[in-house]
Amino acid sequence: MTEQISSQQFHESPGVDDWRSVFGGAVAQFRTKNFATGVKLVNFIGELADAANHHPDVDLGYGSVTVRLITHDVDGLSQKDVDLARQISAAAAGLGISAQPAAVQTVQLTIDALEIEKVRPFWRAVLGYKEVGDEDLVDPHGRGPSIWFQQMDVPRSQRNRIHVDVSVPHDEAEARIAAALAAGGHLVTDEFAPAWWTLADAEGNEADVATWQGRD
Repeated sequence: MTEQISSQQFHESPGVDDWRSVFGGAVAQFRTKNFATGVKLVNFIGELADAANHHPDVDLGYGSVTVRLITHDVDGLSQKDVDLARQISAAAAGLGISAQPAAVQTVQLTIDALEIEKVRPFWRAVLGYKEVGDEDLVDPHGRGPSIWFQQMDVPRSQRNRIHVDVSVPHDEAEARIAAALAAGGHLVTDEFAPAWWTLADAEGNEADVATWQGRD
C-alpha cells in the first residue's frame, strides 16, 4: 500500500527544488526555449512515467511545460512523486530548460452553502463537471478550476458567498499578498495564516491566498 507523505516531507526531499506543493499536488513549470524543445521534454516525461507506472498531468504550451504530480490512490503526495519529480527535473536540465517556481499556482472556486447537497447538483449540471467526494466538483477535461463547497453554519448575507482560492508556492505568498494590497485590496483576516489569508477588493469581493503550510 502506498504511504502518503506531507507537503513538508516533499519539500525537504533532495532534488525537488523546481517543484512547489499547491492544491492538487506538486507542480513545476519549465520555461522552454521553443515549442520543439517542449515536445522533447514531454516525450522524456512520457518515457519516465511509463517506466515508473506513475503518470502526471502535463500541459504543453508554446513557451512552457507544466507538470502536476499526485498519487491518486492516496489522494496526495507520496515517494513516487518525489522520485518522478527528480527524474523530470534532471531531464529538463539535460535539455537546458530551467524551472520557474514563481509561476506555479492552482485556482479554485469556493461556494459557501447551508445545504451543500441541494446546491452542488446545480453547479455540476451547469458546468458539466463531475463529483469527487462529497464536497468537490472538477472539470473532467482538466481545463477549468475545481469547485469546493464549504459548509456554512448560519446564513451570512453581509458577505459574498462565492470566493476565489489561489493556492501559491509557500515562498511566493507574501509577494502575492503585497501585490494585491498595492493594487487596491485590503486584508480581511490573517487568522488562519499561513494556511490562507483572506483578501478583498475595493468592493468586498474576496480571495484566499493559500499555501500548504499550516495544514500538515
